[in-house]
Amino acid sequence: MVNVDEAIIAKYEYCGEHFEILVDPDLAAEFRNPDGQDVAIEDLLAVEEIFKDSKKGDKASEEAMLKIFETTDPIGVSKVILEKGHVQLTAEQKRQMQEDKRRLVINKISREAINPQSGLPHPAQRIENAVNEAKVKFDPFVSVDQQVQTALKAIKPLIPIRFEKVKVAVRLPGSSAGGAYSAIHHFGEILNEEWQQDGSWIGIVEMPGGLQDDFAAKMAEISSGEAETKTIK
Repeated sequence: MVNVDEAIIAKYEYCGEHFEILVDPDLAAEFRNPDGQDVAIEDLLAVEEIFKDSKKGDKASEEAMLKIFETTDPIGVSKVILEKGHVQLTAEQKRQMQEDKRRLVINKISREAINPQSGLPHPAQRIENAVNEAKVKFDPFVSVDQQVQTALKAIKPLIPIRFEKVKVAVRLPGSSAGGAYSAIHHFGEILNEEWQQDGSWIGIVEMPGGLQDDFAAKMAEISSGEAETKTIK
């Protein structure tokens, strides 16, 4: 639980009523991040109190809370304030959250998109350069998936790009196949698999197009260079 002196104010106004809570700035930001981890309300509150004016220490009336929230439970009320209200984040927090979201969007595009002219992934740096050239703006409170679509629309005039799944055939020596299963599932879905008479394992894996190179490198690592991979056209 954050110290009251280090807490920031989260506000919510509705039907002429004003409510405030004191929260941990970092945990409040994480709570509101649609791509973040779950944060317990109890952990981010400095005090389990609902205020009308936190600076004056004026508490909200039970009548007002019942009218707006239909409860006087501070945890339930705080959840609504955080979800629907305004959190006074610092400029540095906002800048860092925007940068974090920007990095997540670029990484997702580079992992899942391909150059349709070559069928190969774009390097992450090329995606980043296009995003910078297109002056894409990132919102820390909008999900990665939503902003991926916005970024793709902005950079398509600059580079040939689209999201596409590919099928990759892989052959592994029997000594490596068992340990490779979890790694393979990290990249995509095994569509077909078969054990060969020589003890080797072959499979067809469907995955986002941008993962082809990483997949080949991982299979080579697991098999000490004995893996064979080929993208199926």
